[in-house]
Amino acid sequence: MRFSSAAVLVLSIVTNVTITTTSAFGIGTNVFDIRSTTMVKSSVTPTFTTATTIRSAEHYMSSQSNSNDADYPKNDLLIRAALGREPVERTPVWLFRQAGRHLPEYKAHKEKTGRNFLDMLNHPEDVAECTMQPLRRYPIDAAILFSDILVIAEALNVEVIMPGGVGIQIPNPLQNPDDANARIPAISDMNTFVNEKLGHVMESVRLIRTKMSEEGISVPLIGFSAAPWTLLFYMVGGSSKRNKEAGVTWLKEYPEDSRKIMDLLTDIVIEYMSCQVENGAHVLQLFEAMGMMIDEDNFYEFAMPCLKKIATELKSRHPDVPLMVFSRGACYANEELSKLEYDIITMDGEVPRDTARETVSDRAGLQGNYDPRFLIADGTDNTPETVRTSAKEMLESLGPQRLIANLGEGLGGKESPDLVASFVDAIHEESEKLIAAAK
Repeated sequence: MRFSSAAVLVLSIVTNVTITTTSAFGIGTNVFDIRSTTMVKSSVTPTFTTATTIRSAEHYMSSQSNSNDADYPKNDLLIRAALGREPVERTPVWLFRQAGRHLPEYKAHKEKTGRNFLDMLNHPEDVAECTMQPLRRYPIDAAILFSDILVIAEALNVEVIMPGGVGIQIPNPLQNPDDANARIPAISDMNTFVNEKLGHVMESVRLIRTKMSEEGISVPLIGFSAAPWTLLFYMVGGSSKRNKEAGVTWLKEYPEDSRKIMDLLTDIVIEYMSCQVENGAHVLQLFEAMGMMIDEDNFYEFAMPCLKKIATELKSRHPDVPLMVFSRGACYANEELSKLEYDIITMDGEVPRDTARETVSDRAGLQGNYDPRFLIADGTDNTPETVRTSAKEMLESLGPQRLIANLGEGLGGKESPDLVASFVDAIHEESEKLIAAAK
């Protein structure tokens, strides 16, 4: 049986319910669109089954608030691989931090504008330009919004700075619950809050879509957010380089206040990511970037309930929008995450590939976990040939279906654009061979 390039999507039953969300800092009432969705999943070695009743890509478009024929990407490879409802002809690939400092054109743009990273995030024209740069250079299968994980913290009146050479910092972290109550604003309506405080991000999303259309680049746009634990970690600790115990100390000393703040952050993340879809994002990625900064017991007690609610609510609002999660440094949680409503579970570099499929079973697809060190040319023996060999090994270990090829951590800036290009080409070409051989 042959499959079309459109994703096979299963009919949903729609019901509206009103949910009142409460936090220590305000109460908001939102109407959520709850859909019970039946999904055909793959097996450990992904197989695909048609549903009795299907949706076409056209129905996917109609589920988006700004839907028209131009909304659905001509290259929908990543969407199809993420949803896992039909096989793909090759493995899609994109890269964490694919836009940014490894690109000479990014450095040139920064120099031209005279703005640093954080400054550029407040200028949608800069965000769109930086988002587009890797799409012009590499045949990658998705764009990702050029932004930062701490924009929500900034929206909550928590100052974020980038002094240079030491990474992003919060110079005045929250000291205690009284300090948090005094500084974090009450939020009466979450949608209004997001559009007022983070409206420049939504403008950037719309501008990116416009630029993609103008330049004839039709791939999915990925929107993203940090997860609540990662946000709390920075808001109370200030930095990933120092005060590393501050986050867990907060959880232990102020457990109820920590839950209240994380509940608030959860509601903001949901609305923020949902608004990105409403403004043009096709796919969503959630980053629990500081999973290595929390022990396993506290992760399951504090972080996991937030991740569960985010998945449930976003899938209720946008059931056909692929939802991906990356619990970096806490991939011991991947099995439990795969039991939630995430379509794709991301592996960091520590995840053994020989058991990765078994961990998520047929519940979700995988993303990752190529080592970005293999993409550094200076001072190494890395070549296009070694990149191809290691990329092929990853594909053979994980299988080319229900996989999004990516990295185990983001590009750090020292990578060679030529080797990055070799990686992208190798993923496409070697996966096509593997898929063809399996027919």
